[in-house]
Amino acid sequence: MEENANTSLEEDFEGQATHTGPKGVINDWRKFKLESEDGDSLPLSKKEMLRQMSSPHRSFSRDDKDTRERFCRKMSMQEYELIHTAQEDESCLQQYRKRCMQDMHQRLSFGPKFGFVCELQNGEQFLEAVEKEHKTTTVIVHIYEDGVKGCEALNSSLACLAAEYPTVKFCKIKASSTGAGDRFSSEVLPSLLVYKAGELLSNFISVSEQFGEEFFAVDVEAFLNEYGLLPERELPALGNGTDEPDVE
Repeated sequence: MEENANTSLEEDFEGQATHTGPKGVINDWRKFKLESEDGDSLPLSKKEMLRQMSSPHRSFSRDDKDTRERFCRKMSMQEYELIHTAQEDESCLQQYRKRCMQDMHQRLSFGPKFGFVCELQNGEQFLEAVEKEHKTTTVIVHIYEDGVKGCEALNSSLACLAAEYPTVKFCKIKASSTGAGDRFSSEVLPSLLVYKAGELLSNFISVSEQFGEEFFAVDVEAFLNEYGLLPERELPALGNGTDEPDVE
């Protein structure tokens, strides 16, 4: 009788997963666990245990009382540990994946962080901001003057972009404070100067003419990206690897 029961169990086990609902999903997982285990490395007792767990609704004859009781019993500590080990393995895998993402993110965003627009007071500060910054840092300087069309809107746009691109150093300075006000008349304002490693990459004069009457941060962002002057956006902050979204 026991041999026939085992044979029947194996036949049931080889069938397709047809369980539905939470309990059915767990039973299907138990079957998958048994299939994925190496038959030589898995102890016979655990292999038999998984077979029992994977077919909890199997009916038996009245004479096979012991077998029926084994299939109807509550989950033992061994069964719990077997399932819990697999859950821990999956959790470790998720943590490992997130750790790799964090490491990659740190490598890509290497360098100082800012997140705001720095107001430069004079020409000396202008030179320091450009020449003494980290060689991997892009420095974008807005030369403006109060009352000049487009300057206020550009300052607001750069303030938004500074928060979106914290690895970029955004600065602004009044033309009259640069020490070279004669070179930055109102006709060429607002102007954007882009530096990296102390070298001038781009120089845009009357940059507001590139936009419409009204423009916003997204327009300035698209303009700078067109010339490849902005890095990739910052990745969202990653958790500690233990929080997973619920999937229904």
